[in-house]
Amino acid sequence: MFKIDLKLLEDELLTRLSAAESNFLGDNMLVEKLETTKHTAAEIEMKVLESKVNEVKINEAREHYRPVAVRASLLYFIMNDLNKINPMYQFSLKAFNIVFHKAVEQAEACEDVKGRVNILIDSVTFSTFNYISRGLFERDKLTFAAQLTFQLLLMNKEIDVRELDFLLRFNIDHSYISPLDFLSNSAWSAIKVMSFTDEFRGLDQDIEGSPKRWRKLIESECPEKERFPQEWKGKSSLQKLIMMRALRPDRMTYALRNFVEEKLGVKYTEGRKTDFAKSFRESGPASPPVFFILSPGVDPLKDVESLGRKLGFTIDLGKLHNVSLGQGQETVAEIAMKKASEEGHWVILQNIHLVARWLGALEKLLERCCKDSHPDYRVFMSAEPAPSPQGHIIPQGILENAIKITNEPPTGMHANVHAALDNFDQEILDQCSREQEFKTILFSLCYFHACVAERRKFGPQGWNRKYPFNTGDLTISVNVLYNYLEANAQVPWEDLRYLFGEIMYGGHITDDWDRRLCRTYLEEYMNPNQFDRKLALAPGFVVPSNLDYQGYHNFIDEMLPRESPVHYGLHPNAEIEFLTVTSDKLFHILLEMQSPDAVMGEGASQTLEEKVKSVLDEVLERLPEQYNMADITSKTAERSPYILVCFQECERMNILTCEIRRSLKELDLGLKGELAMSSEMEKLQTALFFDNVPDTWTKLAYPSTYSLGIWFNDVMQRCKELDSWTQDLSLPSVVWLSGLFNPQSFLTAVMQSLARKNEWPLDKVNLTVDVTKKFKEEFNQPAREGAYVYGLYMEGARWDTQTGVITEARLKELTPTMPVISVRAVPNDRQETRNIYECPLYKTKIRGPTYVWTFNLKTKERPAKWVLAGVALLLSV
Repeated sequence: MFKIDLKLLEDELLTRLSAAESNFLGDNMLVEKLETTKHTAAEIEMKVLESKVNEVKINEAREHYRPVAVRASLLYFIMNDLNKINPMYQFSLKAFNIVFHKAVEQAEACEDVKGRVNILIDSVTFSTFNYISRGLFERDKLTFAAQLTFQLLLMNKEIDVRELDFLLRFNIDHSYISPLDFLSNSAWSAIKVMSFTDEFRGLDQDIEGSPKRWRKLIESECPEKERFPQEWKGKSSLQKLIMMRALRPDRMTYALRNFVEEKLGVKYTEGRKTDFAKSFRESGPASPPVFFILSPGVDPLKDVESLGRKLGFTIDLGKLHNVSLGQGQETVAEIAMKKASEEGHWVILQNIHLVARWLGALEKLLERCCKDSHPDYRVFMSAEPAPSPQGHIIPQGILENAIKITNEPPTGMHANVHAALDNFDQEILDQCSREQEFKTILFSLCYFHACVAERRKFGPQGWNRKYPFNTGDLTISVNVLYNYLEANAQVPWEDLRYLFGEIMYGGHITDDWDRRLCRTYLEEYMNPNQFDRKLALAPGFVVPSNLDYQGYHNFIDEMLPRESPVHYGLHPNAEIEFLTVTSDKLFHILLEMQSPDAVMGEGASQTLEEKVKSVLDEVLERLPEQYNMADITSKTAERSPYILVCFQECERMNILTCEIRRSLKELDLGLKGELAMSSEMEKLQTALFFDNVPDTWTKLAYPSTYSLGIWFNDVMQRCKELDSWTQDLSLPSVVWLSGLFNPQSFLTAVMQSLARKNEWPLDKVNLTVDVTKKFKEEFNQPAREGAYVYGLYMEGARWDTQTGVITEARLKELTPTMPVISVRAVPNDRQETRNIYECPLYKTKIRGPTYVWTFNLKTKERPAKWVLAGVALLLSV
């Protein structure tokens, strides 16, 4: 500014001087201008010196506040990465700016600069945390809190990047056998691998040396709250997390929550629900809409309607427009939005995910309606998240600026039974002339509804596929119950069970095994015993007799046992499995959220390219040569079903190893700079870096849940098995069924060979299985009839070798190994049908699409017990 003034004065002076005549001293105006310029120049010089001093002071003061800016930028980039978890989690810089400025305004004043900076950092961090958490599903809140904690600790150099990388990857060589009965083989393998590092050297010896102390820790109900024995209690919090992941992976979500609480404070783990009225105050006519991310069984728009009633925005007053999209409602929505923006009404747009083609127009309409709109105008939207990132359709422009809110159904059987009962009232209970029967069956239906809805949390052991059971299924079932009881003198049990299990709830179900489960639940929970108080829905929880509406709620509070998998008919191990899978997924997501530069940051021994190159070289070095099909097929002229299976397996393995070799050589050339990196090569590089099996390999391989290291070892093991089979093409004494690409083809070959031998028609034959009392090593020749197979595991129960029946699983023994099974074919009319459990066989724990066969296993218990327990055989764990 000063320089501009000086320049203007100088220009004016020069103009006058050039225009002056010979005696310019006589020009009074010019002389005055000279004087003024001289004074001004002196003043400006003084002010320039002052401004330089001020600039230094301002810069110094500004530097004090730099930590706040650094924290804010870190928060923004963490926020920006959340769409890797779910594409619904999109946030813009503009929205973050608003949150940041509000946090600065709301921060407490403080005279001390250092104190003020700390208050600002805390305020900005917690405000951003709350703003983001409000729009995250419950399962992702801990992931976000942990990512925030790890990134802050890395930035402050409080944790070692290599230790964090080890915790997240947890690459373990599973070849060690545990010498201690309280430690599983996988836990012992993890301990052995850790013992090779400096930080954990001697851990294996200490555990073997004082097993009593370690047993107490490992078998504790909450080991994350216990102190580690000996000098291990002095390890850092992150090192304790690593040890806990090795010893009790099922408790890692709790241990991680404690870690976040220790480092950031208890307010980051409390998980309070944000009041909707508070979120509403953040919205405005020109600001983005409120966006509800839907969950099955929840109607978040009730909050909007109840707040609308308080503030005078209701449908009756014409100030609330509720549009459920789909079936040509787009025009109705457009008219409602234009009217609302002019007159200051509220608009609810439900299920916008149903109108994919209109979403682009909606985005533009939102922008237009915001301009010059009435101060009371508000828009509320709702949409379901897509089942996969590829199916995501909501435009980024709508999502990133919106105030996102998630509402999820209550968790746990206690809350779910109450919520189911809340759909009715005393009037509904009293409406039926056959009061006791109606009330008792209605109560059983509420428990059944809570059970099938909450069982989803146990993953594939709960249901093979996820189903959107909702309150509509329950209320319609109760209407059907009322009509049938009024119309029949006797309770039509068969009809009711069919209507509920095959139509109302069964209408959602697409998997035959899930349909069997639903049918079994209804047979257990709906039968004449319930009228005599003889039917226990859960241990100690008998169906109550004739109570009033409040009486049923009180009965649930007083009598329902504390939350346990037993409520659903599952074994307590189901919870251990569910928690282990949850924590493994959480760590995998956290690993993928770390930028490769951060993971390979200071202190790391390798760069990204070096790490990928070392994995690539190791795989190429160990990859076996392809099978020479001409040589193998020429070994025999016989083409029996078993030999054809062997040929098919070799061909499948050749296709897979050929693709592995081709893609890795191509990537190697790309890393050397001899080939341009394509998007396929980049995907392969990312997969190798994060220890994932690349998609192009998975398509040609077999279903698997393993990480890359374990998966490749598994491929090598399969090659070894094929090598021995192709030596002379005679059937191995015991076949590793899990090691086949297509186990169905081998089981079919068993049927074909026996049907040919005995001249039975193939369509009248089925497989029968006898579980032997021996393991693989005890066999040295093949079965005389059929085949011996091994490599199977049981989930949900265990096989009792002594009595030869399915029996209750042992605690913490999640997937016990099955003995060798003799598989042979018999005509259908000779099949054993009594005391049999039809047990599905799957390739992996994912179950569902990996179904292989049904094996009939002997049981002394009722088969219904094993159906509810989700008992299945698996080929790989």
